[in-house]
Amino acid sequence: MKNALFICSQNRLRSPTAEQVFASWPGVETDSAGLGGDATVPLSSEQIAWADIIFVMEKAHRTRLSSRFKRYLNGKRVICLDIPDDYDYMQPELVAILEIKAGKFLRGST
Repeated sequence: MKNALFICSQNRLRSPTAEQVFASWPGVETDSAGLGGDATVPLSSEQIAWADIIFVMEKAHRTRLSSRFKRYLNGKRVICLDIPDDYDYMQPELVAILEIKAGKFLRGST
């Protein structure tokens, strides 16, 4: 089982979409959070501890994650998907991009 954490700014569009898309994949458990002050689900150190692999949507998210949660990231794999904030929740184009970019890291996770 692989625990995948998806992070964006507000946890309203991209990361919840990723959480939903990969929740049905075999061998993958998902969660999502946001780094913004008014995120729907603000990122916690417990989520980072739970995660085997962390996906951020933009380089700025990786920078913010490192500066705010550095002590919890010890040995964690953080992957930047380079997905801009241009999509709606569960938009088919966003789902397709997520499956291509994050899917290669989550296939065969049993």
